[in-house]
Amino acid sequence: MTALARTFPELIRAAAAAYGDAVALTFEGTTLPDEAITFTELDRQSAKIARGLMARGIGKGSRVGFIQGNSPMFAVLLAAIARIGAVAVPISTLIKANELVRVLRQSDIAGLFVQPSLLGHDMVERLCDALPELRRANAGSLGIPAAPYLRWIVSWGHDLPSVIGTLSDLTAQAETISDELLAAVEAEVHPTDQMLEIYTSGSMALPKGVKHLHGPVVFRAGYLARMTERNRDSRTTATLPMFWVGGMGLFLLPNLYAGGCTHCTEGTSTSSRHAMGTVMADEDLEVMAQARPYWALGMSETFGPYAYGEELRAPGYPLCAPLDHIADRYEVRVANPETGQPVGEGETGEIQVRGYALSPGLHKLDSEAYYTPDGFYRTGDMGLIEGSRIHFTGRGGDMIKTNGSNVSPAEVEQEMQLLPGVHSAYVVGIPDEHRGQLVVAAVVARDDAALDFAEVEALLKKRLSSFKVPRAYIQITREEVPMLPSNKVSRRAIEAMLAERVV
Repeated sequence: MTALARTFPELIRAAAAAYGDAVALTFEGTTLPDEAITFTELDRQSAKIARGLMARGIGKGSRVGFIQGNSPMFAVLLAAIARIGAVAVPISTLIKANELVRVLRQSDIAGLFVQPSLLGHDMVERLCDALPELRRANAGSLGIPAAPYLRWIVSWGHDLPSVIGTLSDLTAQAETISDELLAAVEAEVHPTDQMLEIYTSGSMALPKGVKHLHGPVVFRAGYLARMTERNRDSRTTATLPMFWVGGMGLFLLPNLYAGGCTHCTEGTSTSSRHAMGTVMADEDLEVMAQARPYWALGMSETFGPYAYGEELRAPGYPLCAPLDHIADRYEVRVANPETGQPVGEGETGEIQVRGYALSPGLHKLDSEAYYTPDGFYRTGDMGLIEGSRIHFTGRGGDMIKTNGSNVSPAEVEQEMQLLPGVHSAYVVGIPDEHRGQLVVAAVVARDDAALDFAEVEALLKKRLSSFKVPRAYIQITREEVPMLPSNKVSRRAIEAMLAERVV
């Protein structure tokens, strides 16, 4: 029945009808109690909150945010907002107060749900740190210049500021809206309506709001369910946060579509060292090699992976699996970023992608800066053509320019990891008065051994052109590698670290 769904309200109703009392999501807490929810309960609870939102005047196009960790409540809120045609804006639970202010303002949300606490952190207090006016405002007086469209906040904890409403008050309002009216509203939600806005950031860029529509989201749920072989017997632990595409697209939505169970824990693997864009050590690759398919590249704009490979790593291209196969209803080209013309065999250019499930745009940002005139998204990723496959060679902005020559960090990192005693390496460029940029490296040793960098440099000079050999090194521990919440290595932070330590 879910195969016939074309919108999220249709998917939620179809899943409830097909899978009924089967468990849809479970939660295992450390500071919060365990819980579980069936497909029937997900439908019922989300419908009640949806009717409460309708009673508040929320409807098609209204923008509603929620700060909620992986849990049954995440799915309930997502479904409640989406099934009435409002735009669901999940917000990272890792976000800091100053970042939260920017997202609240940029996203134009009218209402916000806030989980009271997570892993011992008071999420309401964090919100009040972001918007200090909340501590002084009276009930019904919400109007804050820093988040000018925000009109109400709901939580379900204790001792809330008076301006923050309770979930029970909202669900009480649901009694004024009939099931028939909810059904009529759901019938007017169309595949072309916006459903989601994901706030995300790359290794260098500021966060941006990525739009996604109902039809493409449901299509991708079905596609990823088939690719990962989900079914009613599946029980999958969501190891990535569901407030980003990784957790939502690879765990929650495929299981909802196929009738599988999504197991949530209070913490996720955002501290993992398996970060795209970094040359991985052999033991890290062994962990990833157990999974199929070998996903190559994906991004929030494509709602998850858009390509996969026949092997985990192709010789000489260590960053990710080769792009051997392109996901259904996507097309990919490698083009000269200056001219827009496709590159030929053995040439490198920017990987560009378009298709049905591609984000139609970024909130408040000019499309011309991100999309080509013929509808391809400029990913900023660089690829090399080899026959029918594409090799990812790195981010366009990661290239180091030293003495007029280009240096690929990935190439140097790969060679360094072949050296005795080197677990992983992070190569960046820092400003240099004479060379433009200086090639430098932060190195993690195996078993925290002390490295002889004179020996490292001597070995690299036998393997690489002289201009590619780092001019300075520092040794760091694996725990010191700076990570973004999106599970990517922060190359900007590594640059700052090396600029400070290298004399």
